Order: sequence, then C-alpha cells, then structure tokens
Amino acid sequence: MVCLGNICRSPLAEGILRSKVFSHKTFIDSAGTGGYHIGAKPDKRSISVASVHGIDITNQQARKFIVKDFDNFDLIYVMDQSNYRDVIELARNEEDKAKVSLILNEVFPGEDLDVPDPYYGGEFGFKNVYNMLDEACDVISKKINSNE
Repeated sequence: MVCLGNICRSPLAEGILRSKVFSHKTFIDSAGTGGYHIGAKPDKRSISVASVHGIDITNQQARKFIVKDFDNFDLIYVMDQSNYRDVIELARNEEDKAKVSLILNEVFPGEDLDVPDPYYGGEFGFKNVYNMLDEACDVISKKINSNE
C-alpha cells in the first residue's frame, strides 16, 4: 500500500487489509513515495478512524518506497495517480510495472480514481477514506483468501 507520506491513507489500507486476510503467509506493508515522515507513526486521525473499526495501526512506522519493494511484493497498490507515476518511475522493467495498480480500480475497474488525501480535510475526510479503502480491501482480500 503506497501513498505520499505513509501516515494517512496507506497505513489505513495496510491495517484494513490485514484485518481481512486469513493467512499468516501474506505479508502486508505500506510505504510513501516521499520520505517526509520516515519513522513516524500514522496520523492520529488515521489511528482514530481505524480504532473505531477495531483496527490497531499504532505500531506502524512510515517508510519510503524503494526499488527493492518490487522484489518483496507481488502486488503494489497506490492511492492516487501521482503515487502511481512515482512508483512506476522506479520500476526496472515491465514485470515491476505490472505489479502496480490504483487501489480503487479494484472497486471501479479502469476508472483510475484517486483516494483523496485526507490530511487537510478534517475528520470527515478520514472517515470517507476509510470507507473507500475498506471497500477496496474487501475485493483484494477475497482474491488473496481464495488463493490461499
């Protein structure tokens, strides 16, 4: 799961998907395309909205997406077009590029919709983002759980 700073959207997506995947064989992580918050916990509003839904993301720490992530992950979900471009720029080949998808394409195939950055949007923005990611993670978890 990849967003810009790895403190709002991608930590939520990581926590939501972890709560839905049955197998302990599946490794789920998140990262940011920018290194602004490396080592920081998720935004308190992400922590709060996750907690309301019984998900604890307080132990996550922001990190920057790196080229090695293409080797470590089979699927790379990005939150918006900007994140997509930034991750694709790091891709070494077509195999790397094929791993990258906009997360909302799981719910709205081919529409290339962005998950809005809730950082400046107040509490409602975080609730809205949670709901979007929850729906996308439902689809993703069904794929993962059926392959286990």
